[in-house]
Amino acid sequence: MHKTEHPTSRAAVLAGIGAMVPPRVVDNEELSKSLDTNDQWIRTRTGISRRHWASPGTATGDLAAVAGERALESAGSRSVDMLILATSTPNQPMPATAPEVAAKLDLGMIPAFDISVACAGFIYGLSTAAGAIASGIADRVLVIGADIWSTRLNPEDRATAIIFGDGAGAAVLRAGDPTERGAIAGFDLGSDGARKDLAMVPGGGSRERSAPEAAVDTDEYLYMRGKEIFTHAVNRMGGSSAALLDRIGWSADSVDWFAGHQANARILHTVADVLDVDRERVLIHLDRVGNTSAASIPLALTDAAADGRLTAGERVLLTAFGGGLSWGSTALTWPKIYVPDIAS
Repeated sequence: MHKTEHPTSRAAVLAGIGAMVPPRVVDNEELSKSLDTNDQWIRTRTGISRRHWASPGTATGDLAAVAGERALESAGSRSVDMLILATSTPNQPMPATAPEVAAKLDLGMIPAFDISVACAGFIYGLSTAAGAIASGIADRVLVIGADIWSTRLNPEDRATAIIFGDGAGAAVLRAGDPTERGAIAGFDLGSDGARKDLAMVPGGGSRERSAPEAAVDTDEYLYMRGKEIFTHAVNRMGGSSAALLDRIGWSADSVDWFAGHQANARILHTVADVLDVDRERVLIHLDRVGNTSAASIPLALTDAAADGRLTAGERVLLTAFGGGLSWGSTALTWPKIYVPDIAS
C-alpha cells in the first residue's frame, strides 16, 4: 500500500465543511413498485430506508456548487487557491466539471480539476489537497465529492437501483500546524486494477469504442458484483484503517468516531468489528440518503456535526472503498468549526 504523511512544518487543517442532497426523496416503498423487492428486504441487507435522487435538469456540478458554497461559508472565507472535485459522474466526459464549479462559485481563475476514484474519491481528494498544501503550491483548497448515480442506474437492476443516492459534500483545507485540531494526520491509499470488473460502467470509454466491432448501443449502466464487493470492502477498509492507525500512533479504542464510506450498514459494522471499534461509534447516514459515492463521507460528517454528535476534540477515522478497486484512509481530531445544517 502507498502511504503518505506530510512535513511537520506545514499541515492541511480542516477549516470548513458543507453538504447538499437534492430535494426529491425516493423511499423503499416507491422502488418496490417497480422492482422485485420490499422495504424489509432492502433495510435488512443495506440499512437504507430512502435516498435522494436529482430531478431532471440537475447535473453533478450543480450539487457540487451548493456543497462548495456551504463549505466556504463554514470556513468563513471565500478565498481558496485550488478546487478538487471527486466524481465518477461528471457533467460530461470533457471538459472536467471542476472548472465549471469554480466559475459558478466565482472563485477566479484558480486551478480546478476532477479526480475519478469512485467511492474513495473524497479521501483521494483530501490527500491531493494535503500534498498541495504541504508543498506550498496552495494555502487553501476546496475539496468536493459529488455524484449523481441515479442517471447511471438500470431501473430493472435490483442490485444497484436500491443502493445509490445523489449528493455532494465539501471541505475546505487550509495550511496550519500539525499539532492543532483539524490537522490531517496522514493517509493510507491503495488500488487493485486487476479486479476492476467488480464494479464498473462498461460503456462510453475508449475500450468500448476502439473494439473491432463497436457496440451499436453503448452500455453506460453501473454493474456491481455485490457479494465480492462486500468481502473486498471489509478487507481493504479494515486493513487500510489498521495500517493508518499504526502509522499515526492511534489505538482503536482512542477513536471517538468511525466515518466509513456509506455503502452498506453491514459493511460498516463489520469493519468496525475488525478494528475493535464500538459499533455505537460508527457514523451512519446512509439510512436516509443511500450510497452517495464520493459524497458519502463529507455528507456523514456534516450531518453528525450539525446535529451535535460530532464535537471539537474528538478523534475521527475516515476510510473508503470503491471501484477501481480503490481504497484509502485518513484521520483527524475534529476542530471547532461552524457547520451549515443539511436537511436529509
